[in-house]
Amino acid sequence: MKKSFLILTGIFICSILFAQSPQIWSKQKANDWYKNQGWLVGSNFLPSTAINQLELWQAESFDEKTIDRELGYAQGIGMNVMRVYLHDLAWKEDPDGFKKRMSQFLEIASRHKIKILFTVFDDCWNPDPKVGKQPDPKPGIHNSGWVRSPSQTVHNDSTQWPYLEKYVKDVLMSFAQDDRILMWDLYNEPGNSNYNLSSLPLLRKVFTWAWEVRPSQPLTSATWYDNNVLNDFQLESSDVITFHNYNDSASLEKEITDKLKLGRPLICSEYMARTRGSKFETHLPIFKKYHVGAINWGFVSGKSNTIYEWSKPMPDGSEPKVWFHDIFRKDGSPYDANETALIKQLTSQSK
Repeated sequence: MKKSFLILTGIFICSILFAQSPQIWSKQKANDWYKNQGWLVGSNFLPSTAINQLELWQAESFDEKTIDRELGYAQGIGMNVMRVYLHDLAWKEDPDGFKKRMSQFLEIASRHKIKILFTVFDDCWNPDPKVGKQPDPKPGIHNSGWVRSPSQTVHNDSTQWPYLEKYVKDVLMSFAQDDRILMWDLYNEPGNSNYNLSSLPLLRKVFTWAWEVRPSQPLTSATWYDNNVLNDFQLESSDVITFHNYNDSASLEKEITDKLKLGRPLICSEYMARTRGSKFETHLPIFKKYHVGAINWGFVSGKSNTIYEWSKPMPDGSEPKVWFHDIFRKDGSPYDANETALIKQLTSQSK
């Protein structure tokens, strides 16, 4: 009797600990969630009046009118999701105001029937962000003002991470039940900017912090280059698998078929670089064929300068003959009307 009691007590304690420990969604739960989303098609979104994440989110430059107008362009071609980057310094400077502006952004997006995939950390581009007025774009240079989150200094100094933990938990807890949010992308391209495996500790931490909150929305971090250590952790830790692919259609289809073997929903959260052979006309039909979410880089041509290629600046600031990214001009006219017609056609067929 005593032995049975101890066994039952042990099972009960283990069940409590299991229930309270951070848990990745089961494949069944992830796939059930995905069935309710429809085919997800959208863009990485930065309003044309912002050069980076800080200019998007700081109070003095938060541009509701432009956000509303440009999300209207997305709704007009049937897009239903936008991936949007946050920034730790915008939260650190004004936590309550930052969350208020997030809610305002979500309200605008909801009016346009668009869900948001928020991205928390990012290893790309300029290493030393500063709050306040952001720099003007450098003519003809791709993403000349985009900034990492956190800064290189904070990334490399774990003694400064306690505020990052507060940031992640505050934001996730504040919006943990918000159905206007599709997902949380916890870390964009960890290891970029030559960080490589030095980003693994922060990548592990952000998942741990997020699991301790365990929001109702799925958690993810997209694979993007050939680093098996980072890739394995991202794939094993994500509720829904996300990835980046800027290569040709054969590369895309191979990556899709490989990753679908993992048995989880699949979303490409970055693609479309016309001069690299990654195009709407070649890639969107493949995404649709496999029911894979498709979120291209770039939406409205603006201060980000992402019509220019990564490593081919045009210092005179003239318009390239072939845009690298982006779909619309500021006035809402498309760069290529055939592209927008195709997007609208394929998205309308999925309803």
